[in-house]
Amino acid sequence: MLIVANWKAYVDDFAKAKKLFALAKRLSSSHASIVLAPPAPLLGALAAGNKSKVAFAAQDVSRASGGAHTGEVSARSYATVGATYAIVGHSERRTAGDTDTIVAEKLAMALTHGLTPILCIGETERDGEGKYLSVVREELTLALTPLTHKERTKVIIAYEPLWAIGKTASAAIGPNDLSEMVLYIHKVLAELLPGKNSARALVLYGGSVEPDNAKALIENSGINGFLVGHASVEPDAFSLLAKQLVR
Repeated sequence: MLIVANWKAYVDDFAKAKKLFALAKRLSSSHASIVLAPPAPLLGALAAGNKSKVAFAAQDVSRASGGAHTGEVSARSYATVGATYAIVGHSERRTAGDTDTIVAEKLAMALTHGLTPILCIGETERDGEGKYLSVVREELTLALTPLTHKERTKVIIAYEPLWAIGKTASAAIGPNDLSEMVLYIHKVLAELLPGKNSARALVLYGGSVEPDNAKALIENSGINGFLVGHASVEPDAFSLLAKQLVR
C-alpha cells in the first residue's frame, strides 16, 4: 500500500509541518509506505537528515531544467533536497493551464532527475455514454508515449476523477465503479508497457478519500493506495485513514 499525502497549500507553518511529519513516521510500517508532498519551501527542511521510512514528493516540477524561469522549481532541485517522488499532472495544475504536452514534458523531466512520477489522470465528468473512458485513455497515452519502455514502467498512476473531488464519502466513487476504472487503466497500460509490466503498475486513487470510505475502496477495487488531499493535513482524519491500511 502506498499513501501519498498531498498537503497542497494547506500547511504554511513549519511547526505544523513537523507535527504532521512526526505523525507520518509513527503511522508508517513495513506494510504501507507514506509519501509526504509538502509545499516546496518546507520539503527540504523536513527531508534534511531524514532516516525514517517516510519519503517526500514534489507537488509539481518545472518542465524546464533551469535558466530564466522565475518562481519555478526544477526536478533536479527537488531531488537535491531529498524528494524521491513527484506529482505530475494533478487536476489543479491541469486546471491552471498544464496541457497534456506540458504534463508529458514534466513527466520526462522528473524521470531524468531520478524522481518517481505519480501521474494524475481523470475525467471532469462521468457521462452515460462512456466518453470519460476516452479521456482517461488519451491522458495516459499522451503522457507515456514519449517515454522509453523502461521509463514507462517507473510511473505510478493516480486516478482522480474531478467530479468526485470535494464530495462526501457517500457521494464520491464507489468500490464497483472504481474497480472497473482500475481494470480499464491496466488494460490501457497493457498497450503501452512492455511484457507483463502493466499488471505490476501501481494505481492509486484520489478524490474525496476519507476514513469513512477508505477501507471499502482499498478492499474491493484493486487499487494500490491513495493520493490524499485535505484529509492528509487533519491529524485525526489521517490517522484513522492510515490505520485502516497500515497493518
